[in-house]
Amino acid sequence: MATRVALIQLRCDSAESPSERIDRAFAMVREAAPRADLVVLPELWATCAFDLPAAREGAQSIDGSLVTGLSELARELGIWIHGGSFSELVDDVTRHNTSVLFDPQGARVTTYRKVHLFGFAEGERTVMTGGEQLVIAETPLGTTGLATCYDLRFPELFRALTEAGATAFLVSSGWPLSRIEHWDVLTRARAIEDQAWVIACNEVGTQGADGVVLGGHSVVIDPRGVVIAQAGDVEEILYAEIDPDEPGRWRAAFPALGDIRIGVELA
Repeated sequence: MATRVALIQLRCDSAESPSERIDRAFAMVREAAPRADLVVLPELWATCAFDLPAAREGAQSIDGSLVTGLSELARELGIWIHGGSFSELVDDVTRHNTSVLFDPQGARVTTYRKVHLFGFAEGERTVMTGGEQLVIAETPLGTTGLATCYDLRFPELFRALTEAGATAFLVSSGWPLSRIEHWDVLTRARAIEDQAWVIACNEVGTQGADGVVLGGHSVVIDPRGVVIAQAGDVEEILYAEIDPDEPGRWRAAFPALGDIRIGVELA
């Protein structure tokens, strides 16, 4: 049975207030709900992925109004919601880039704290603390691994999720237009090498003091690496249907994962 997904490729501009953007995002989720079993939002969409001062000032606890609102929305609509990620405030000095997944009853199924923080010495690390645990959950897609944006550049993370049983990956992102070709290649590569679905939701807009332009191209890719659906570079909702059994069929027909060798030494 197919699972219907909707990716909310939200416009996130630093010039817009977070409250206005949250209202618009919730309205888009409601618009998508009749056509979706699972709705996915992008990375740090409430504060903007490249607006670190906003992430610092706008951080909330896991029980704050944003996460509570997403929970209530999932319950109201009776759908799964991957709430993208938000700036999670743990204490006065600790913040995480945290993804949140809700079931149709509004229960918080799991959270994932982004492991790989982007921006080197001057970026996310100046505000965020990296997570230390990988996360999988049972969803309508099957066993599903969670990842965030820059994680895409680290195939070992996705291979570890695959070894833990993942047959699909949900990726929330704030990927810039200047490197959008990398996004297009890396999302397909993760699907091909792990023979898994990749459902990757990016955002658009202009963010931060440097005016970073986000690239869109939210995408759904099947376990063979075929792009099933892809968005453009404007705010939109991307719809697709997922067959949760396809990874198993493809892995049986082309059992490349069984040929993995580790520990081979350099001659």
